[in-house]
Formats: sequence, structure tokens, C-alpha cells
Amino acid sequence: MRQRFGRSALYAVLCLMLCALALFEVTTWHKLDALDNRVGDALLRWHADSRKPPDDIVVVDIDQVSLVNPQMLDVAGKWVWPRVIHAEMISALVAQQPRAIVLDLILTQPDRFRPENDVELAKALAFEHAFIPMVLEENTEQKAPLKMAPPAMGIRPLENASPDAAYGIEGPLSLPPEVWRTGYINFIKDRDGIGRRTEVGRESEGWWIPHIIGRVADALQLPQPKRPGFRLNWYGSDFTRISYADAYLATQSGDRKLPFDARGKIIVIGATASGILDFVPTPMDATTPGPFVLATGLANLQNNEWLREAPPWANPTLVLVLIFGLALAFVVRVSPTWVVTGYGLLAAAAIGGSVAALQEANVYWMPVSSLVLGAVALLAFGLLSSRLEMGQRRHVQAMFSRFVDPRIVQDLSETVAEAEVSASREITLLFSDIRGFTSLSEHRKPEEIVNILNRYFEMQVEVIFRHQGTLDKFIGDAIMAFWGAPIAQPNHAVLAVEAALGMADALQRFADDMAREDPTAKFDIGIGVHTGSAVVGFLGTARRLDYTAIGDAVNLCSRIEGCTKGIARVLVSESTRAQCGETFVFIDRGDFEVKGRDQAVRLFEPQRRPPMGESAPAEAPISTQRGEGK
Repeated sequence: MRQRFGRSALYAVLCLMLCALALFEVTTWHKLDALDNRVGDALLRWHADSRKPPDDIVVVDIDQVSLVNPQMLDVAGKWVWPRVIHAEMISALVAQQPRAIVLDLILTQPDRFRPENDVELAKALAFEHAFIPMVLEENTEQKAPLKMAPPAMGIRPLENASPDAAYGIEGPLSLPPEVWRTGYINFIKDRDGIGRRTEVGRESEGWWIPHIIGRVADALQLPQPKRPGFRLNWYGSDFTRISYADAYLATQSGDRKLPFDARGKIIVIGATASGILDFVPTPMDATTPGPFVLATGLANLQNNEWLREAPPWANPTLVLVLIFGLALAFVVRVSPTWVVTGYGLLAAAAIGGSVAALQEANVYWMPVSSLVLGAVALLAFGLLSSRLEMGQRRHVQAMFSRFVDPRIVQDLSETVAEAEVSASREITLLFSDIRGFTSLSEHRKPEEIVNILNRYFEMQVEVIFRHQGTLDKFIGDAIMAFWGAPIAQPNHAVLAVEAALGMADALQRFADDMAREDPTAKFDIGIGVHTGSAVVGFLGTARRLDYTAIGDAVNLCSRIEGCTKGIARVLVSESTRAQCGETFVFIDRGDFEVKGRDQAVRLFEPQRRPPMGESAPAEAPISTQRGEGK
């Protein structure tokens, strides 16, 4: 129990450390955001393939064809075109009554050489739903007081607005203030430089500064997010694109009508020509034309399909559930295969669900960083488990090395540590005692006796270990061993009988050696073997522990050993004989009365089966002598 509590405490400490680290990452540090972004971008591209942009948002495209069109070169010359060209284009669009016109071109400085062109553009922009851009200068010392902004700009005070608030704004100075229906068009980018979001506006010192998307949304009463910024929900195909040159030249010839129906549409006039350099990096492409980003934001608001962010607690909750779940799995020792498989299925479900289900509902959730943190936790718990396993293995091996063959000790795992807790199990016991040892020790010095015993024990323990037995203890000149614990051995009875016969053979060699040293020395043993249920485990105190077996089966085995005198060198019980099957030849030695038992015990002398072709030894007659175990 103490050991399991110690393991649980270590896992708990590691779990808390990992939770703290993970929460710090997903809430503050954000070092894994790049991974979330990369996977999220790939999934957004995949999801965008099934999405088409609305037909009522049209991009009048200043493309490369328009810049090199011979007729445009004759009329407008090289880029930058005179602003009267845009004035004529906007006037032709207004004549068809579009919902809104968004001019995605910077008109900061007046045309000093042709001021009449600015006048014509201002007349065209008198259309109440015509919007022009401005640029916010974040890092500039030249800031304009916001309270001085013309009303047409849409900059307005909120609660607690500072009267001294100022902002760096690069406005359309070439136009009169009454047509400054402006909104900023700054590229909104994440820390990695990729544009995944846009805004409807922002607050500064209590003042609201609108984005051009927000200006259009307010004018057209489009749905808007609760927060100023929102994540763009991309489309896999282009918006309807009309070449600027085609549209403009159509207005200058014939019936002067546009080549498309602009009625009720939102028209974005912008540039995709490579020479104008209006490109920004987005999840869709590293060179996404700026007008398409603007059109995507307007389409998202119009269709109420911008991507809502998952709740801020989603990733912290997921990572905590993962870490606590993994900690619990390791504490209760779930199979590592099941842990890894379960984690993999959860990861697949989390990623797949975030795309298939949530994105269809216009919700964006990217749990990759949380899953990576979970994988780190899985690795950390695995390393701790491995270290504990190794430590436990060394602990178990150190405990059992005195009782079990070192070759078996190497196979002991932590699960074998259950042997530390006493448990009843079926085992086969062996008791061996030296005959005539008392008379032998009377004529020898104590150190000689110790030397003889050590040689004898070394020889017999080697036989026990060779047959995978567990040495219980030495009791004076007796040996106690058993089979079936700590490692389960289905053939424990066979192993025990083989060991008993091996010990008898080894004893004969040892006795022959003793006779050569001292012809008067008499040395023999008796071995009793019995199979039964016993309680096996560590017995003792923290200072002194012995791995032993206790119970009635142990007492009976000791009595059987006492019955061998004058009968046989090895005797086994009827239960042992039954478990050995036909492995050995058993000679029935009859019933014996043993101390502590009302009924007689039937005992058998085991012998090895002869090789094929040789006859088995004749079975001796049943003894009528009834002995009593010592």
C-alpha cells in the first residue's frame, strides 16, 4: 500500500507540474501557436474547397491585362491613371444602383497638376454608399486629434472618450471632407505575419475608429460580430471578377453601359496586377490580392458566416482532461497499448471534429497545441513509469535474489511485486533433512561442520535453482523450498519432483566424496514433497523480511519428509503424484500416519521414467508398516 501511495504521489506531482506548464503555454506563452496556425491553415484550405463566394459581391479588377491594354494606354496612359478615370468608372456604376462601392485605392495626396480630376472624383463619390480607404499609422509622431475628424469618417466617441485622444491617420486629403466615408484598410496579421483575421473597427482612448468593412456593414446593416475582430472564413474559388479595362472601355463606347449588371451588388474596385504590389499573405496563398481579402470579409458579414472562435476555455479544458486522464491511466496501470491507442483516437476525433462539425457551423477550434501538450504528458508519464518500473524491478530482484535462481530473478517484473502482499496460492513444497548429521558433528570441529554444511547447501541450492525453485530457508541442517511462487508455474509439481530426484543424485555424489575423505562418515538425506494451498509472501518486519510460505500444507510436507526414514530417500504426497501425471514412475509406499492429522496420508516414491525400450522398475509391494512423521 505504501509503495502504491508513493507511485501515486509521484504521478500526482508530475501531473500538477504538467498542468501548470500546459496552462501557461495555452494562456500566456503561446509557443505552440505556430503549429496550431499551420494545421489550421491547411484545414481551412481544405474546407474552403467546398465553399463558393456569393454572386452579389463583384471585384472590378485592375489586373495586368488592364495595365497593358492598348486602348487603356491610349486613354489613361501608364499607371498611375488619372483620377478622372476612376470618377467615370464610379459614375457608370452608380448609374446601375449598386448596394455599395468600395474603392480599394489610396488617395492621399491631391493631384497638383490636374486638380480638376479630384473634383470629378469627389462628384462621383457623392454616392451615399461609396467608401474610400484610409491608413492608420501605428508608429508615427504626427497624430491628428480624433475630435477633429469630419463626421463623414465615422470616427465617434464612446463612453469615457478622452478629449485629447489622437491617432496617426493618413486620410484622403485629395478629396473634400464631406465625401470622407472612410475606413482603415490596414492589413491585420498574426504574429507570424499571416493574415487570418480582419476587423470592423477598433477602440482607441474611448473613440471608435471604423474599418472600411465596418463602414460598409453599418451602412448596409449587415450582421456583425460582437467583438471588433473576426476570423475570415475563406472561399475556394474567386469572386466574380470584371477586368477594369473591359468595364471602363465599355462605358466609353456605344451605349456606354457596363458589361455586367451591377444592380444591388457590392462592388470592390481594387488591383491584382503584379506591378501594383497589393498582395498579402493569407492561409490561402502567400500572395493573396488585397481586394479579395476585403471582399471575403464583406461576404462573411453579409452571409453571417465568419468563423466564431471556440470558447477560450476549450483548449485549457482539453489539455487538463488529457493530462489528468493520462495520469489516472498510469496510476491504475492501464495497458500502454490501450493508452496510446486511446490517445490517438481522441486526437483524431478532436482534429476531425474541429473541421467536419465545427467549421460547418462556422466555429473555429484548433486543438493541435493541446494535443501536442498531451503527447508531451504521455511521454513524461511514460518515462516516469519506465523509471519506476526499472526501480521496482531492481527492488524486486534485490529482494528475490536470495530466494530464487538469478536467471529467474531477471524475468521478474513489477507485477511480481504482488508477492510482497501475502496471498494464498497452490504451490509444491519440498523439505530436505540430513540423516545422521548429529553423530557426524560429534567427531568434528565446529568449523569443519560449517564447511561441510556450506558445501552441501551450495550443491543442493544449485539443484533447486536449476529447477526454477524458490529457496525458503535453512532450518539447521534442513532445507525448505517451494515452486509456483513468486512466478506462476503450471508444472510446479513436476519441477519440484525433478529437483528432489536431482538433490538425491547430488547427495549420492556428495556422500561418495565424504566417504573418500572419511570412510566412517555416514551422510544421507530424506526429502518430502507435497502440493497444496499455502499463504506465500514476505513475513517479518521492516528490518528483517523473509519470503516464505505458511499453512497446513507446509506442516504436512515437513511430516512427509519425516516419513522417509527407512522407506525411501524421496516421498511425495498423493496430490503431487496426481499433478505430475505420467511424467514419473511412482511406487506406492502405502499409508502413513502423521502428527496432526486424523487420516493417514498415502505416500509415493518417485523414480524417473526409463528411456524408450527399457522396462520400468517393478513396483514394490505396498508397505504395511505405518510410520509417523517427526
